[in-house]
Amino acid sequence: MSATIFWHEFSTRWKSVMFWSVSLTGLIFLFLSIFQSFAEEAALIRQMMEKFPPALLEAFGMARTDLSSLLGYYSFLFVFVQLCLAIQAGNYGFGLVSIEESELTADFLLTRPVSRGQVMTSKLLAAFGSLLLTELVVWAATFLSIGLYARDLDRLQTLILLLISMLVLQAFFLSVGLMISLLVRRVRSVTPYSLGLGFGSYVLAALSGILGEVKLEYVTPFKHLDPAFIVRNNAFDAPLVLLNIGITVIALVVSY
Repeated sequence: MSATIFWHEFSTRWKSVMFWSVSLTGLIFLFLSIFQSFAEEAALIRQMMEKFPPALLEAFGMARTDLSSLLGYYSFLFVFVQLCLAIQAGNYGFGLVSIEESELTADFLLTRPVSRGQVMTSKLLAAFGSLLLTELVVWAATFLSIGLYARDLDRLQTLILLLISMLVLQAFFLSVGLMISLLVRRVRSVTPYSLGLGFGSYVLAALSGILGEVKLEYVTPFKHLDPAFIVRNNAFDAPLVLLNIGITVIALVVSY
């Protein structure tokens, strides 16, 4: 690893980390600030949800979610947090190496006395560090907003499992985004790619809930780390999480 490359890469992402951290903090505080209203109107909410088409409830992961409980409500919110984190990680993955081509710095970088493996490792560690910093902010925002607006958390272990799942999810999108960026001819802009990968995976997760028997959950990380499943079972879906980690490792190996 090259410390110079690491710190340069890490410092260039400060604004991005700040943007995602502030956005996610605002999202979490906004949703949890109205949780008590949902809890107090639990019966009315159940009646309202019974009128929704079952396919719609399955698509948004609400078919077996109790929005009147704190963890059920947070699992519904967490899907949107996951989507934001996926786009952030995808941005970093697609831009990790392709930015050297678009900014015409690849030749300069490769003439330095460091190997390609060292360059890749330094960049990856800087990206992981930036993602971890964002995740720590999400942890802090979650516990602070629960302390302010909910105060009735009774399954801390389940909440911690939800928050740990962020690391697995972002590692997937970072590594897959990196691999795709190295397989395509040229990435002119990372945004269309990261949005396509993030929203495409989310749509597949929604279709998986609607179609039922079609095993789309094998190809979308949003089903590998389904918040509703974690809350219901107080555990990860081990086979799907192992599949997710396996894809991440393969993507990294292919990238190297």
